[in-house]
Amino acid sequence: MTNNMERFKNDLTKLINLGDLLLLSMKRDLSTKEDFRETMIKIVVKDKLEQAIKQIPNFDIAYEAWFSESLSVIRQLTPDRVGHFTDLYEVSKNRKDIDHSTYKIQDYLNGLRVRRFAEVVVNVDAAYPKLKQQVYILKAVQSRFESSLFEIRQLVQADLFDAEIDSAKELLKKGFLRAAGAVSGVVLERHLAQVCKDHHLKTSKKNPSIGDLNEILKANSVIDVPQWRYISMLADIRNICDHSKSKEPTEIQVADLIEGTDKILKTIS
Repeated sequence: MTNNMERFKNDLTKLINLGDLLLLSMKRDLSTKEDFRETMIKIVVKDKLEQAIKQIPNFDIAYEAWFSESLSVIRQLTPDRVGHFTDLYEVSKNRKDIDHSTYKIQDYLNGLRVRRFAEVVVNVDAAYPKLKQQVYILKAVQSRFESSLFEIRQLVQADLFDAEIDSAKELLKKGFLRAAGAVSGVVLERHLAQVCKDHHLKTSKKNPSIGDLNEILKANSVIDVPQWRYISMLADIRNICDHSKSKEPTEIQVADLIEGTDKILKTIS
């Protein structure tokens, strides 16, 4: 599932990047060659200007495929925006007049200009704001997807941790104290590592311990002193379970570790 999520995420990023290129493509079609080069100089460094210009697609060829793929993504992730996205492209069957507000990207593809008494009332540049809105809608979908992806990962991880806590409880019932404590300790360590990651907190250690993670969270005010002391106590029990040469853990200690880990999972995030 994770691989599918990452592939979907990468595909969405490519669509957004292509949308930005289509904006440049339309801008190129609407500008003089000199004006467009000045626009590009503001975006890319001079020695990469020609290469960047060559990457800009032909709008008439690339847009339709981009529209179809983007529409499919929007239908899946933000169906409430489908109507707005398509309305920016499609000409309404009930359109009675053509002005800047009713001009569509479909009109642009058809090269439509509206004249009254030899004066241009609506030109093809009326399509540019519509395309810009479409790209903004797609970028909003990306934000929604990132949020959804985060929520899915959190739910999957929570289910996994709950299953491992149940395993630890079962091991405890059967008298495998060290094994039960070790499983619970791993869950606690992974959860604290995820909390640090969610708060964008990093450690210089490659494999930080519960104690290391606990210190980071306290130093950055994610947890308070009582929580820090409680986690320190759980870390001590975990160490007893993990080191065979130390004293044997008691049933009460392991039960406290399992119960405490379960409590931390539900109260610290």
